[in-house]
Amino acid sequence: MRNWAVRVKWMVLLLGLFSFSAWAEENQKETKRIPMLEEVFVTAGRVEEPIRELSTQVTIIDNETIENSPYIELGDLLAEQGFAVRKYPGGLTSVAIRGFRTEGLGNDLKGYVLILLNGRRAGTGNLSKILTKNVERIEIIRGPAAVQYGSAAVGGVVNVITKQGEGKPKAYVEGIVGSWNQRETTLGFSGDYRKQFDFSGTYTYAKRGDYDTAGGKTYFNTGFDKLNNISLNGGWTFLPGNRLGVIYTGLAVDQAGAPDYYSRNDRDDHSDKSNQSLDVIYDGRVPQGIYSWKTRYFRGEDKDKWVSPVGSNPDGYDDGSTSERYTDSQGAQAQFSADFKPVLITAGMDWVNYQVKTTWNPTKTEYDDLAGFLLAKARFFEDRLILNGGLGYDGFETKVTEPAGKTGSETHTTPSLGLAYLPWKWLKLRTNYAEGFVMPEADQLAADFPAFGGRRYLGNPDLKPEKSRNIEGGFDLFWGSFHGLLTYFHTDFDDKIVVTGKAGNISTWKNLGGATLDGLEGEVGTDLGTWFQWPFELRPYVRFTYMTKYQDDQTGEKLLYTPDWTAAFGLTAAHPKCGFYSNLNFSYSGEQKIEDWEGGLYPAPVVTQSGYLTADLTLAQRLFASKNYGGLTVRGGILNMFNQDYVSVKGYPMPGQSFFIGLRYEY
Repeated sequence: MRNWAVRVKWMVLLLGLFSFSAWAEENQKETKRIPMLEEVFVTAGRVEEPIRELSTQVTIIDNETIENSPYIELGDLLAEQGFAVRKYPGGLTSVAIRGFRTEGLGNDLKGYVLILLNGRRAGTGNLSKILTKNVERIEIIRGPAAVQYGSAAVGGVVNVITKQGEGKPKAYVEGIVGSWNQRETTLGFSGDYRKQFDFSGTYTYAKRGDYDTAGGKTYFNTGFDKLNNISLNGGWTFLPGNRLGVIYTGLAVDQAGAPDYYSRNDRDDHSDKSNQSLDVIYDGRVPQGIYSWKTRYFRGEDKDKWVSPVGSNPDGYDDGSTSERYTDSQGAQAQFSADFKPVLITAGMDWVNYQVKTTWNPTKTEYDDLAGFLLAKARFFEDRLILNGGLGYDGFETKVTEPAGKTGSETHTTPSLGLAYLPWKWLKLRTNYAEGFVMPEADQLAADFPAFGGRRYLGNPDLKPEKSRNIEGGFDLFWGSFHGLLTYFHTDFDDKIVVTGKAGNISTWKNLGGATLDGLEGEVGTDLGTWFQWPFELRPYVRFTYMTKYQDDQTGEKLLYTPDWTAAFGLTAAHPKCGFYSNLNFSYSGEQKIEDWEGGLYPAPVVTQSGYLTADLTLAQRLFASKNYGGLTVRGGILNMFNQDYVSVKGYPMPGQSFFIGLRYEY
């Protein structure tokens, strides 16, 4: 393995030398400007609109960044981009935005950050179940988005948008090998037929063995035997502006290791995971573009199976158990927009139903939500002053059907209001107020079941939703290829749902406690090539979040699992005419207070987990391109380039320095 790694290392370095020589030989000047503020469109408000008209902060991870990233899982990609990610070996990953996080076990009903797939709930909060091979872009709404998307959108929303084919049909095949016996193969295609039928899709197969830590010791049971992923997006444009589309995504991971803490490395616990969904979507608009509409129906299923053979754990914790969770989901969306310029109005309804089966109590639960929303935007003074507002209404019903339980119901109304002002084309000032909420789950509202040690759990039908109120202000600067922004936010979080004891041996849930969170977010980037008229792109960038306050209102203590700093910064160099691309990226996550469960103490002591800085280098070079024979590109890189010994979760060290190299043939 070591000799092989050295060979790959030299191949990566030679690739870099070859790329720079090709760069130096190219004399023809070619510039590529970063889009101006008014040229970038997003769907954060449920319809496509210019980012210049938004009063909230939206981060876009574009197609170039996604395709050239060394990572194919959504969680790894977000960590590379400076988000607070917690990753367990074996495929369990969560992300935090502004101090709020997706649910740790991957059930999005109890999360505080919502993951979307093409604008609807992805059915999971586990980011390792979402791959990025057929993704056009990722939009991250920072701050509450409950008006548009309902429960769980407290800290923000991550919307993964798949590719829609266009242009002349093309296909590609890519193969990658790397450290830890990494093998990855992807087949992809996209295009359209007579601008009437469009199609885009990928199939990915991957496997990986156990990795070594930075100290050079093998962390056993950290790989997976097999990963299969399919992503398909096809559509029929039967009238101008009217498209009937079908989207399918499917992921299955077999024998993903569950190694436990490195200090008591378990060698045979494992899990099988899958997530799949099917969407049927109709988008339409009138020829003049004043009226537009969208309808959607989707079905999905999310499965997890955890296997713990008897006596395999060095501490003897394994009991031979197999636990499973199966979530069947379905839903529908309908919305209608009218853009009268200067006023844009969007109204719609969402329905979603989850049926959850588990091998633990309660074994069967159901969640049903029927929601309505109204969004409005008014533009004044030649579109220099934009007022945004919205109102959302959610009506929930939850059931515990096994063991026999009750039915719980709750309603919630959510407002938002924002203002954007552009005194000049290169400056936008913005402020926004929004609320978020998380509805109580079925067990919290309606459960009645026995648990370990003779204890009994009873639901509390009087529970209120957990709520947040967020106000923020900031500015965006765009001058040529330079873009920058800064945002200050303040969030009050109330009615936290916690488990409490009652008389006797009974536990229930109550609304107790709250928190206050303040922080700064910023992004800066430019293309030096456009400023100096170079024939290539040289793009430095910085993205960061700094939590100035994150404390529990009752105790005054810092919130757990919340880094004070997260950041990404680096340098991208590219020469499109030469087919060269390179990126040196640094990711930083600051120190945080955590509970230390590794020692086996109860309650777990609170300790400080140190921050860490990692670096990745990726390089790509087109070897040849021909109209008749297609093109061939070689890509390689070094991950954790300086062999940093770090953890995103205490006791679970991440891989040490590793290498990869691959070829992509496109025709």
